[in-house]
Amino acid sequence: NRINMYEKFIFLEDDIANEGLYKTLSNHEDIDRIVHLAAQAGVRYSIDNPESYFKSNLEGFFNILEISKKNKVNHLLFASTSSVYGNNSKFPLNEKTNTDKPLSFYAATKKSNEVMAYSYSNIYKLPTTALRFFTVYGPFGRPDMSLFKFTKATLENKEIQLFNSGNHIRDFTYVDDIAKGTIAAQKEVGYEIINLGGGNNPVSINQVIGQIESGLSKRALIDQKPFHKADMKTTWADISKAKRLLGWEPQVPLAEGIQKTVEWHQANRDWLGDIRL
Repeated sequence: NRINMYEKFIFLEDDIANEGLYKTLSNHEDIDRIVHLAAQAGVRYSIDNPESYFKSNLEGFFNILEISKKNKVNHLLFASTSSVYGNNSKFPLNEKTNTDKPLSFYAATKKSNEVMAYSYSNIYKLPTTALRFFTVYGPFGRPDMSLFKFTKATLENKEIQLFNSGNHIRDFTYVDDIAKGTIAAQKEVGYEIINLGGGNNPVSINQVIGQIESGLSKRALIDQKPFHKADMKTTWADISKAKRLLGWEPQVPLAEGIQKTVEWHQANRDWLGDIRL
């Protein structure tokens, strides 16, 4: 792994909710900033297994806050989610939009992270930034994410479970753009919440499936499902704050990003085929 070339790189495999990790990292006095991207993610799984979200996203995040406080880090940056917006009806969604009614327990834990971080920032003067990611996609994504599930099902001639007739609107954001935004956000700006999203081109799930079909030159099989109560109907990010504070805006168009994702999936089918969705 190329990252092992760096002299100060240390790899620790552990659970963020484990108190042992807290004690280990608290002994590293040279930690001056933390980029926290670990979490139990996904809306649907939080319905079936909320305990894992409580452990990782609440207990684990508390550990991260305590490590940050103990080491007096210059900045804690962490991933939040567009899911905190719930079913707001005024678009695009900006950082001042009400987020008091999350639709899933996953979203509730991430909203809790934002509130917990604010309290630590206020009490302990911990500079903290929450990045609300909007529907991240691209190579090396989780196998339970929609683009991988749709691609895999189409290649294997299996049905795609399509909720709400595919009329959900999503603001897809390519992973390279998210990575660049995360790097740009490593500034000491007090406490901030910042959207990272596609910005101007939210699309329906039907449109995304159509682009996957074009990339594979193959028609998808559809299993129509009713609207799911944990789903947001629409996500659409106002990214003006990210432009102003970070000088950031997305660069990869959706069609290009989907094509890259499909090509990566096809090139890695041998080991991806062993993953159960």
